[in-house]
Amino acid sequence: MKLWFFGSGAFGLPTLARLAGEHDVVGVVTQPDRPAGRGRKLAANPVAAWAAERLPDAPIIKAERVSRPPPAELMESDADAWVVIAFGQKLSAELLEGRFAINLHASLLPRWRGAAPINAAILAGDATTGNSVIGLADRMDAGVIYGQTTRAIEPAQTAGELHDLLAADGPDLVLSVLAQHKAGTLSPAYQDESLATLAPKLSRAMAVVCFDDPANVVARTINALSPWPGVSVEIAATRVKLLRAVAQQDSVHESLPGTIIDAEQGTVACGGGTAVRLVEVTPAGKRPMAWADYARGAARVGGAALQAGTMVAASEVNS
Repeated sequence: MKLWFFGSGAFGLPTLARLAGEHDVVGVVTQPDRPAGRGRKLAANPVAAWAAERLPDAPIIKAERVSRPPPAELMESDADAWVVIAFGQKLSAELLEGRFAINLHASLLPRWRGAAPINAAILAGDATTGNSVIGLADRMDAGVIYGQTTRAIEPAQTAGELHDLLAADGPDLVLSVLAQHKAGTLSPAYQDESLATLAPKLSRAMAVVCFDDPANVVARTINALSPWPGVSVEIAATRVKLLRAVAQQDSVHESLPGTIIDAEQGTVACGGGTAVRLVEVTPAGKRPMAWADYARGAARVGGAALQAGTMVAASEVNS
């Protein structure tokens, strides 16, 4: 099949690679280069960089708004299908008219429509998530469902890890839908609007953990926001980013929330007498490491009580 691929983020790379290996990707539409790194030099996004290296004969359209005006290459294209993954732009009705266009979305729609479905699923404590391939609709992520796959969410799984697993699940699902389209055997299902939930875009303002919350909420917050935007605390006046945590179901204590009650294990008191264990952290200016490695190298790793909604833990206990 002849395909146009629309995408910008790394989530679509595994599918783009498979499509290029098994079909004819005749062109790629992506976002313009953006400033990146300390020098803020213009850099291509993951899809643009991959396509430039692996698809040298295919045009790469870098459009701030691809629908205004629609590029002639797209309007005149006789491609069999358009595949859209993490593109970041809405395609106009003019562009889509008469096209078979599908989108790979990282949730079990209609649950978690929006920009950050992976993070939202972890934050909510969902036991499972998955991918959906849908048709493009006027409303965000509201198109008919052509296929879905499921995946369990593990207790200590971070959003970054789940992102990569779901990205790797994407190619088989997309290729299956394309094969069914070619064979004329697709059976689209309409979404139940009463079950729709929204997953808004992440921001740095969301990177706050409140140890007054129960341990399961604290752990989900840390894991859902790892690696970005990332939750940080202060330990012994040192900023530490929390990368992974696990709720301690059998922990019982009377310590104030935010107190490090076991420096060796990284156990922190949470609300309601619960506790969370910090598994991985990144101290300021250093690489990610296991809590045990951090605790051995830190001068003081105990913590006083946190106030609700703060990100600051003062050290009290010698390591």
